[in-house]
Amino acid sequence: MTEEKTTPLRERMIEEMRIRGMSPKTQQAHIRAVKYFAEFIGRSPDTATPDELRAYQLHMADTGVSTGVFNARIVSLRFFFGMTCGHEEMKRYMKFRRKPKKLPVVLSVEEVGDC
Repeated sequence: MTEEKTTPLRERMIEEMRIRGMSPKTQQAHIRAVKYFAEFIGRSPDTATPDELRAYQLHMADTGVSTGVFNARIVSLRFFFGMTCGHEEMKRYMKFRRKPKKLPVVLSVEEVGDC
């Protein structure tokens, strides 16, 4: 990750993650996720509205972000709003996605008979 200017908001988030003993890679992933959200709304993420959170989630769904990445970004945003900003109420506007369940392959009677 390239060295970027550390804003007071980013520094506070880093401090909150250090307090909780998060690994450097986890810290980088959280910071990256919040950065993507900030780029999406075009300003500081601590000023986001519930509608912008919803729009971002729709954007991720529409652009084919995998379920795992989608949920990881939501975890990061929940941490950011809850721990860094103290905006616990924003968490209720963030939804996790479920992985679609795949149906098992069922063999026909003929296929079973061939074994």
